[in-house]
Amino acid sequence: MAAGLRVVFLFPGQGAQYVGMGEDLYREYGVVREVFATASEAAGIDLETLCFRGPAEQLNLTENTQPAVLTVSWAVARVLAEHGIVPRAAAGLSLGEYTALVAAGALSFPDAVSLVRRRGRYMQEAVPPGEGAMAAVMGLSAPEVEEICRRAQKEGVVEPVNYNCPGQTVVAGHTRAVREAMRLAREAGARRVQELAVSAPFHSSLMAPARERLARDLAVVPIRDPVIGVVANVHGRYVRTAEEVRSSLEEQVDHPVRWEQCVRTLVADGVDLFVEAGPGTVLAGFCKRICPEVPVFSVGDLPSLERLVGRLLDYREEVC
Repeated sequence: MAAGLRVVFLFPGQGAQYVGMGEDLYREYGVVREVFATASEAAGIDLETLCFRGPAEQLNLTENTQPAVLTVSWAVARVLAEHGIVPRAAAGLSLGEYTALVAAGALSFPDAVSLVRRRGRYMQEAVPPGEGAMAAVMGLSAPEVEEICRRAQKEGVVEPVNYNCPGQTVVAGHTRAVREAMRLAREAGARRVQELAVSAPFHSSLMAPARERLARDLAVVPIRDPVIGVVANVHGRYVRTAEEVRSSLEEQVDHPVRWEQCVRTLVADGVDLFVEAGPGTVLAGFCKRICPEVPVFSVGDLPSLERLVGRLLDYREEVC
């Protein structure tokens, strides 16, 4: 169906989850039920109940969130494949990079589920509760936020950890330092500054203990060369070998996510359509800020799937 179109899949990360995600696709598609059964066995938890019934407090626990979002995202990708929509390249935000690597054949789906469940636990345990925080800064440039973090360092560690799109940077670190950076950002004229409802300072240097633990798991899990292009968060370039994949996943834990650069790399390589595969619409929003000239669809349920399939049918009629 999408022949002739260069379609790139984007996979969401933590924060996209909501109770009920994937349920209508689960009822409609046998392949989704197979994905959930495989994931529940690999994670050792009932992901159907967790995703469809919650409670939200359990779904939002990092070690549960990560396999849950991965599962729904991969289920969406499998449904898209049944409609003939397959990616020429892929990228994922933080956790979503694991889904991209599954789509590229670099990781098996069960291995990815097992890895991200442990990754979530390691990240949660790296910093004691209450000692770390994250905040989004809107309306300032990345260099301005970097300078604010340097000034706030007197209160502890605080660093830019997500370069999401022009005018939006997320910072993380020790709670006192993050709040000092928030104060300085408001003084500098930020349009909006918001502390995030997260339980740890993800992707900051404070995640070094989690990186060390995950590195031991990554050293033994089977990883293959990707069969489609995957752009890595840590540097915004393609990873082409199994060893590059392994290294990028390890570094990603305590290094910033350079999402804007990831998207720009994909655009420079040629893309006709971005498809955000999984819960939420956050990545579509970022794309509209980074590259408004490239169409983007978010697919996470039956209505959004039907909209995309209908648009591609229209495209096929236009070119035939």
